[in-house]
Amino acid sequence: MTIKPSFTEKKFLITLIFVTSLFAFWGIAISLGDVLNRHFQQVLHVSKAESGLVQFSIFGAYFIMGIPAGLFMKRFGYKNGVLLGLALFAIGSFLFVPAANAQSFGFFRIALFVLGCGLSTLETVAHPFVASLGHQDTSDQRINFAQSFNALGTIIGPLIGSQFIFKGAEVVGTEGLDKIKLLYIIIGAVIGLTALLFATVKVPATVDPHGDVNSRIEGEVAQVPSKKLFQNTHFVWAVIAQLFNVAAQAGTWAFFINYGHDKMGLTDSAASGYMIVFMIMMLAGRFIGTYLMRFIAPNKLLAAFALGNILMCLIVAQSLGWVSFAALFMINFFFSIMFPTIFSLGIKNLGSQTQQASSFISMAVVGGAIFPILMGKIADYDVAKAYYLPIVCYTVIFLFAAKFSKVK
Repeated sequence: MTIKPSFTEKKFLITLIFVTSLFAFWGIAISLGDVLNRHFQQVLHVSKAESGLVQFSIFGAYFIMGIPAGLFMKRFGYKNGVLLGLALFAIGSFLFVPAANAQSFGFFRIALFVLGCGLSTLETVAHPFVASLGHQDTSDQRINFAQSFNALGTIIGPLIGSQFIFKGAEVVGTEGLDKIKLLYIIIGAVIGLTALLFATVKVPATVDPHGDVNSRIEGEVAQVPSKKLFQNTHFVWAVIAQLFNVAAQAGTWAFFINYGHDKMGLTDSAASGYMIVFMIMMLAGRFIGTYLMRFIAPNKLLAAFALGNILMCLIVAQSLGWVSFAALFMINFFFSIMFPTIFSLGIKNLGSQTQQASSFISMAVVGGAIFPILMGKIADYDVAKAYYLPIVCYTVIFLFAAKFSKVK
């Protein structure tokens, strides 16, 4: 009789709690970027397509920073990698002050790029960090659990946006920029304090579970990898799937408020409020998905959720009032498990190559830099029709989950 591995070990508990809490921080930053997308349309008078450059700045940083973050982590360890990510996150936040003073969209994009470098570093480090805090067979559950707090962060982001940026009369010009400046001063201070606290945490020595010959995947003994990284087809397809996954996420989130405004007749403040519920759907999906993985293979559940989102996108694109708006909420429910599950499936059985693989999968987030611009060009004419584009992304994710995710 095979004994099911525990979720984690007692010695890792404090570290797991702290690292898991970090997932919430970049959830707040990413979802606030989607609020800024709409806010910059108002205060700086940019088009929907131009406002997509907010996501281009953040997610483009992932592509630039992915490999350097992985190399830094490999040389200096997980803890120092986290500290580097938090430092860049704080610096990017404080750069919002001169950007607001200059009233420059270009300067804001520089601040967002630096902030994005911090987020990229945190994501590159945190996923293999969490995966290493226990047995490989439970790494899917740990990563999805940690990502549930990322989903909590994406709820807090729109809540901050609706109460801090959009509350009251809609403003333009310097008053709107002053709100952003104050908000990011607070964020930078919180992130800086978090870095100081984490520096005092003593991290136990971790064991790489992905090179453990005693770990088991679907009943087969996992072997220490003996081939080059890109010869692992499950990893290559994970990079491709993650690129399309984040592309779909970034585009869907970036124009949620626009959809509420243009198609449902909501004010920006009300649409931002609905975005909180939108993110709650993802949180629910994470917890439900993590539970279902106790009974359903992660790749099979991922395939089912991808098919669900193909159907939801078709309904959203028809602009059927509340029916389509409800389908838009369900996109985030089905999206919930995709990022962590693709990540976890992609780094299976890679042993000493895990950190390098994590860098490339994090770099795939660059898909989120490009897709909002493409969706924005269609959204300038009809925001509902823009939701046809993510169907391509979810088709690729389905193929990865159904056929190409198996470790060979």
